[in-house]
Amino acid sequence: MNVLIIEDDAAIRQELKQLLENALYQVTTLADFRNTAEDILEIQPDLVLMDVNLPAESGFDVCQKVREKSNVPIIFVTSRTDSMDELSGMLKGGDDYITKPFHAPVLLAHIAAVLKRTQRTNTEEKKNIHKGVELDTARGTALYQGKRAELSKNELKILHCLFEHKNEIVSRMDLVEYLWDQQVFIDDNALSVNMTRLRAKLEEIGIHDFIETKRGMGYRI
Repeated sequence: MNVLIIEDDAAIRQELKQLLENALYQVTTLADFRNTAEDILEIQPDLVLMDVNLPAESGFDVCQKVREKSNVPIIFVTSRTDSMDELSGMLKGGDDYITKPFHAPVLLAHIAAVLKRTQRTNTEEKKNIHKGVELDTARGTALYQGKRAELSKNELKILHCLFEHKNEIVSRMDLVEYLWDQQVFIDDNALSVNMTRLRAKLEEIGIHDFIETKRGMGYRI
């Protein structure tokens, strides 16, 4: 795991670097803070430890810029102890907030916890898991709380399309084209029939209201 340290105090920066290297992390440090957000995006670390009071702009502003393009976990390490500062850090997209002076074991525990949480989220996304429902495309099944539903080809394609666009509305036309792209004309009712059968199978294994209908717009999970 590569941790990027963004700290303008050279002594603290070195202290953090030594601490993390001793804990077997790969460590990168910044000493130039003119383009901090761009540097983070270019380096692509697994986690960022960032001071709030930086020379060019605040760590909060840097975090906000990074969040426009990346979900890299960011932990603020700062001497500012005001609760409103901590709240600001979270609202700007920070994942955690540690105040100086910090205890090394506590800091390492926070880093490990944030990395574990974000790794689990990334793994779930790669495994096609959403709201506890796992789509196994290799077996053509949906799995939920130990129960498995066998899906037809079209049911599998519908779920796969929705999983590819999690939290987004997929129009009926897009689904029809995805399911029957080689055919010139398909009765629109065919999608409704497949959707009804799919929902029934999901309900049989305890998955209720997973596929949301947005009237006049399409479907969303």
